[in-house]
Amino acid sequence: MSEKAFGEKLRELRKRNKLTQKELASMIGITKSVVSFYELGDRTPSPDILRKLAQIFHVSADYLLGIEKADTIDVSGLDTEDITAINTMVKILREKNQKIR
Repeated sequence: MSEKAFGEKLRELRKRNKLTQKELASMIGITKSVVSFYELGDRTPSPDILRKLAQIFHVSADYLLGIEKADTIDVSGLDTEDITAINTMVKILREKNQKIR
């Protein structure tokens, strides 16, 4: 499976967060057409826009750029019990997916 390009990751994150291109554009101070260009791979965001996107989607800029392979889950604001529950669920889902393969 090939590495996802920045535009593909951006589109996936935007849809996962139920945002339109127009809504995302408004959040970061650009136009809808620029978001479309990013998703199509026709343009590359500036470092400032990249930082804003990483903050909005709670991922690292390295993840967006394909440097870091793992997607992350932002657990800030959660207590230890909540984080333990999330880690348990991730473990269960990984085991389930390994059985499917």
